[in-house]
Amino acid sequence: MQRYKRNTGFILLFWAFYFLYEWLGNAAVGSEYKRYAINAAVIVPITFGATWFTVHVLIERFFLKGKRTTFWILFGVSAVVFTLMRRAFNYYYTYPLYYPEGQQTMSFLFPPKLIIEAVNTYLIVALYAMFYFLRAWYEQQRTTQQLQKDKAEAQLELLKSQVQPHFIFNTLNNIYSYAQQNNQQTSELIYRLSALLSYMLYDSRETAISLSKELEYINNYIELEKIRYGKRLDVSLNVFDPVDHFKIAPLLLLPLIENSFKHGVSNNIRDGWIRMDIALKDGWLSVKIENSCDEHSNGNGSSKNGIGLENVKKRLDILYQDNYEFKCIRENDSFLTILKIKKDENSTVHDH
Repeated sequence: MQRYKRNTGFILLFWAFYFLYEWLGNAAVGSEYKRYAINAAVIVPITFGATWFTVHVLIERFFLKGKRTTFWILFGVSAVVFTLMRRAFNYYYTYPLYYPEGQQTMSFLFPPKLIIEAVNTYLIVALYAMFYFLRAWYEQQRTTQQLQKDKAEAQLELLKSQVQPHFIFNTLNNIYSYAQQNNQQTSELIYRLSALLSYMLYDSRETAISLSKELEYINNYIELEKIRYGKRLDVSLNVFDPVDHFKIAPLLLLPLIENSFKHGVSNNIRDGWIRMDIALKDGWLSVKIENSCDEHSNGNGSSKNGIGLENVKKRLDILYQDNYEFKCIRENDSFLTILKIKKDENSTVHDH
């Protein structure tokens, strides 16, 4: 309905301008307003008919659908008809009143005059067609961009929803294990999990949040895992620069740190370690996460069901496009993930 209204508005505006041109544009030369008002009242409808038939019937129904032969036959016939209609008005109305010698010096089918009538008519047809299809192209481009945006947003929501159940499942397993052992730290696990769920339910709905809030979320996750691993795990989280005003997509860093636990530390026979460094320089956020891993393991993120790094890469492609760097480095006994994100100078952080 909205598109129909826009097309109707364009059509009315175009033909209103053309009517004024045929009337006032010609009448202003000799101040013959009545003559050219009548002229416009006849010529404009004829031109409108030629335009409508050519664009909305011949082009849309035949030419654009590949029926080129039928298009050219009908176009040729219609061009002759509309040209003769315009010629008839000028020859039998305009000539007797304003140019009587015209009928004496040239016939109705005088070729030069027929060519002039055809050119005057189909120049307007071509002008209308150009504006009409340019508008149609613009509308199609805008619709395509909106569909791409909707698709990207839907994919982001899907990827985000994959993170949350995946993490909650792992944490609930930990709580279940502690509850079976009647471990006093079960209540601490439940408290930490409730804080994480609050973050997932509310803050994660935002397009972006402050990095400090994301790190608070990461710290809760680390504390949950430290309770699980105990003394056999050494974790350090280092923030070297103020990051309160840096905005980041929520739940973007969790898969990286989770990956270090699941595919690195948990496979270690001996004690494990994880180091996470956060730095901000020249508008670029740098996140480095390195963890120990057994030299005989397949490496981080290699689990068949692992969402981790693949999830992060997909979200980065959608959210940051060319404004990020992401790479993983596998050594014999360690795995390093490096993520760099360029700050968006046009955006601000909204904490809730």
